[in-house]
Amino acid sequence: MSGVVLATPAEEAELEQLNKIEQELELQREWAKYRWSNESSACYLNFWVNYCLGDARAEYRKELDPIRAQEVAVHEAQRKLRENIKNQDDIKRAADRAAPEKAAERAANQREYEEKQKDAAARAADLEQRRKDAPKRAQENKAGTQLD
Repeated sequence: MSGVVLATPAEEAELEQLNKIEQELELQREWAKYRWSNESSACYLNFWVNYCLGDARAEYRKELDPIRAQEVAVHEAQRKLRENIKNQDDIKRAADRAAPEKAAERAANQREYEEKQKDAAARAADLEQRRKDAPKRAQENKAGTQLD
């Protein structure tokens, strides 16, 4: 198993629907912000600027509050759905880890790792021995190559 577990088709469809709703709410939020920006800019043309800005801000809040309430509900549903998908994934992973073939594979991997460690230690010991013997071999080579 690849470790990536896909949600059931019903869960995928529900999550996709929630994502579309979230995008629609974001669009509504952006339009409300656009309208508020235009209204607040227009307020600076009036004599009673602060009064006009207060009204524009109140209107923006009236538009924004229901959008926020819907976003909270959508996000809560998304969190629950993603948690459910994650729990299913965790259950499948636990079942995979408990499978006998996986246990055998882990044991084989452990043996292979230990063998590699032993081989590396043997190579390191051999290299160290060669380093220790290097001056002696060099002396022997020097003595063996001298012409009388």
